[in-house]
Amino acid sequence: MSITAERKVELVKEYATKPGDTGSPEVQVALLTERINSLSLHMQGHHKDVSSRRGLLTMVARRRKLLDYVKRVDEARYQELIKRLNIRR
Repeated sequence: MSITAERKVELVKEYATKPGDTGSPEVQVALLTERINSLSLHMQGHHKDVSSRRGLLTMVARRRKLLDYVKRVDEARYQELIKRLNIRR
């Protein structure tokens, strides 16, 4: 359900806007997307797991807020991010 430390480092390197960047919206959205995808697979097999469903919905809402922020600040950055992450919009 969670991502490994190695995978997290890979995502941070891939989506960082500058060296040492771990808190930019792009990195946060990428990490949330990875966790959402992982938890979505879990939910397919455990559809009665209400606690995980609540966590999944919380993560989706947090990602949506971050994406709205990026879209409000820089539309081109938003378009590039959703294309790189294969998020439907």
